[in-house]
Amino acid sequence: MKIEVRPLRASDDPGSFRSGNLDLDRFFHRFAGQNQFRHHVGTTYVALVEDEIVGYATFSPSHVSVEGLPVTRRRRLPHYPLPILRLARLAVAEKARRAGVGKALLRAVFLLAHEMADRFGCVGVIVDAKPEAVEYYRRYGFEPLEVLQGALGDRPQPLSMFLPLAEVPR
Repeated sequence: MKIEVRPLRASDDPGSFRSGNLDLDRFFHRFAGQNQFRHHVGTTYVALVEDEIVGYATFSPSHVSVEGLPVTRRRRLPHYPLPILRLARLAVAEKARRAGVGKALLRAVFLLAHEMADRFGCVGVIVDAKPEAVEYYRRYGFEPLEVLQGALGDRPQPLSMFLPLAEVPR
C-alpha cells in the first residue's frame, strides 16, 4: 500500500473519514479545515491511499517551560519559554489500521520538527496522547510530562508526552 502524506487542502472532503473515535472524527470533519485556513491556529496533514484520506495529524508550534519538561530533560536549557512542535491530534481510519499510516504521519511530523529547529528553533515534540494511545507513543520514545490530576467531566484528559529533538528521527 502506497501512503501519500501532504498538507490538508481546502478542496479535500473529510466527511467520509472514520477512525472509530468520535472526538477525533468530529474535530477532523468540523474544525481541521477552519483551524488551518480561516483561523491559522494549526496545520493538518493527511495520509492518503489511492486519493482516499486514511489518516490525519494536526499540529502547531507552541512552547513549554523548562519546569514542564521531565527532570532528566532540563539540563542546560534556559529558563524561558522553549519552542516545541505540538502534535494535538493523530487519527487513522479504522479500515487502515496496522498498515503504517500512523507511522507515516509521525514521520512527517518529525521531519517538520527538524525543519522548525533548523529555521526557528525547536527543542522537541509534545503530543497530547489520548489514554488509549499512550503506549503507542512510548514505543517512539515519548515520555510523560508532569501528570495533572483532575477530570474534565466524563472524558479522560490527554496525557502530554515529550520527545526531545535529539531523539526525533530524521
